[in-house]
Amino acid sequence: MLADPMTDSSLEATPGSKPSNQVEQTTLSEHASKALLANYGVLIGRETLVETPADAARAAQELGFPVVLKLCGDAIAHKTERDLVRLNLSDPAGVQAAAEELLSRRRPEDGDVGLLVAEMVRGNRELIAGLVRDPQLGPCVMLGIGGILAEALGDVVFAAAPIDERDALRMLRGLAMSHLLTEPFRGDPPVDEAALARTLVGLGRLAVERPDVASVDLNPLIVRGGTPVAVDALVVLDTGSAQRPSTEVAVPERPPTEQEIAALLERFRPLFSPRGIIVAGASTHPGKFGFATLHNLRRFGYTGEIYAINREGTDVLGQPTFREVAEIPEDAADLVFVCTPNKVNIELLRDCAKKGVRAAFVASAGYGEAGEEGRALERELVDTADELGMLLAGPNGQGVISTSVSMCAQIVPPYPPAGRIAVVSQSGNLVSSFLNYAVETGVGISKAISCGNQGQTRLADFLQYFGADPDTDVALAYLEGLPDGRHFIEVVRALTARKPLVLVKAGVAVEGQRAAASHTGSLATDDRIFDGICHQLGVLRAPTIEDAFEWAATLATQPLPRGRRVVVFTTVGGWGVLAADACAASGLSLITLPEEIRTKIDTLVPARWSRNNPIDLAGGETRETIPEVLDLICGHREVDAVIHLGVGIQAASAIAMKTGEFYPDHGLERIVAFHERQDRRYAEAARECSERYGKPVLSASELVHTDVSRQNTGPAGVRAEGRVCYASAHRAVRALRALVDYAEFRAI
Repeated sequence: MLADPMTDSSLEATPGSKPSNQVEQTTLSEHASKALLANYGVLIGRETLVETPADAARAAQELGFPVVLKLCGDAIAHKTERDLVRLNLSDPAGVQAAAEELLSRRRPEDGDVGLLVAEMVRGNRELIAGLVRDPQLGPCVMLGIGGILAEALGDVVFAAAPIDERDALRMLRGLAMSHLLTEPFRGDPPVDEAALARTLVGLGRLAVERPDVASVDLNPLIVRGGTPVAVDALVVLDTGSAQRPSTEVAVPERPPTEQEIAALLERFRPLFSPRGIIVAGASTHPGKFGFATLHNLRRFGYTGEIYAINREGTDVLGQPTFREVAEIPEDAADLVFVCTPNKVNIELLRDCAKKGVRAAFVASAGYGEAGEEGRALERELVDTADELGMLLAGPNGQGVISTSVSMCAQIVPPYPPAGRIAVVSQSGNLVSSFLNYAVETGVGISKAISCGNQGQTRLADFLQYFGADPDTDVALAYLEGLPDGRHFIEVVRALTARKPLVLVKAGVAVEGQRAAASHTGSLATDDRIFDGICHQLGVLRAPTIEDAFEWAATLATQPLPRGRRVVVFTTVGGWGVLAADACAASGLSLITLPEEIRTKIDTLVPARWSRNNPIDLAGGETRETIPEVLDLICGHREVDAVIHLGVGIQAASAIAMKTGEFYPDHGLERIVAFHERQDRRYAEAARECSERYGKPVLSASELVHTDVSRQNTGPAGVRAEGRVCYASAHRAVRALRALVDYAEFRAI
């Protein structure tokens, strides 16, 4: 039996091995670690701690053979590496002999040691679970495939503490080899998900209640008859935990009130829907920020009043300017776009506040990015804005877009079409990239902002606003660093419960310094932790900028699927095969074609069609076939989504005909019109079927890029229907998987 468990308050540790990158850390012995963890829902095997070989033999008899014997002490972190574990001992004499040998292996630095006698827990599957504290994101729970190959396999997921049962289930399903646990394995039943969840939730609760616990390592958790049992444990304490950063705060459970949402919307209104804009630093030089901003505001039709400030009062773009803010009417503008030198901006903000300005976008550079002097100027700028009650974006930012008021307050174009995607980026160039994709695809933007140095208003604050913004359905973000990790988690948790967030993060190298005394610590890279938290929170983390925009655009224009069952409908055989491979690689289910669909298509086309999924009509279609088959597929109860390939092929033939010397004679005019009309109908039918049955239909064709003249009515038709035309089947499949992931996140 387990020796009398110690309460939390009675746990003590003697100085143990200290990781080279940590200070003031000690380890608890395996026995003391297990005693602590048992109080937090971790199932521990039967064991007892003794001092002598004779006591070990007697304890083994009481437990029942076979047993495990270990040398146990606070300073012994990794027993297996030191050969301090004996397995499968089957008689008292063997236990006593093994105990004597283990005691002979102790080192002076081990301090007081004992002999831990434990039941031999058997199982075909091993897990690793643990706890680690990230410098930016706070305490995180880990789950992975365990055993001696835990580090080699690296199949682990993380989630920010505290977690609930839903988070625990998402962690389980986030493992690459989760099928080894969720399905029967070598005669064993699936893992008891409720029991595993209790272990993971308990680790999260421990993280919150015991800030002195720096890390926890449970390796292995052996799955015995479906139940995970901890057979080894290591708890590392941080005796300097009183100095732990205050970022480790509990996530608020209640949603924001209507009053709080109204206050949030009003705080950002002057930035995204200003009734008037002051452009400070307007210039007559077309290469200056002040000129470019004024030009873009006027060029793209901002609906409010514009007040340009120029020290000389020179006309800019044929319009008069003001020499100073004092000349502007009161309450005529509530946003100032700042392009003036940083030395004058404090006075500028004060002058603007007197005129009723409540928000400032600071494009000026020379702040925190420029060294200590710049950091001091930035602190003063932020302090001034706070004092004035003014929302401050930037400094060192590129600009802000709001299509509801036709506002392109940017130092560079482009200006996107209006839509339902909101963009925030820590890089101005990446804002431009997203806007360029919006222009190319026609899938539009509601708001976009480059948050620059994030002096006052950070990326997470903009995400919080996007969550409340009625003009936004999808948030799209690019980030490089997280100075406010726990705030980011709180904001994103609330956002993704209502709207999807697609995110690209740069900089995946290890940045934080963590305890490496445990396997958990060695597995906890920055990128793994961040990726796990994205999975926990339902964030769709895209590998590229192209994927990020396409996923966001797909989420903004397609319904969420009810499941993973996919039919590929193609007019080109090779693409269908590649799409099938892509579906399999992405974890989507390319279903066997339902008999009802097969029977109906048999009546529509010659027998040479594929008669399976992918559906390839092999050129046997007539005028009405493709819209009819699309409707047939979408309407079937066993189909959750459709990948439609080959749009634009007929129109490509039409372009070749009408651009040659034989057009319009020889019957070409008529066939060109037919081909172009048909491809336009296919794009329209895909959108109509999608909306009629509430299922995503994704159209793909390389012609979206190779048709440089943009005359092809296939891809152009998809764009005209408000949908993305993907450049390949693989990109369409990746976008569909993003839809599936968010739908499943919302369903759990």
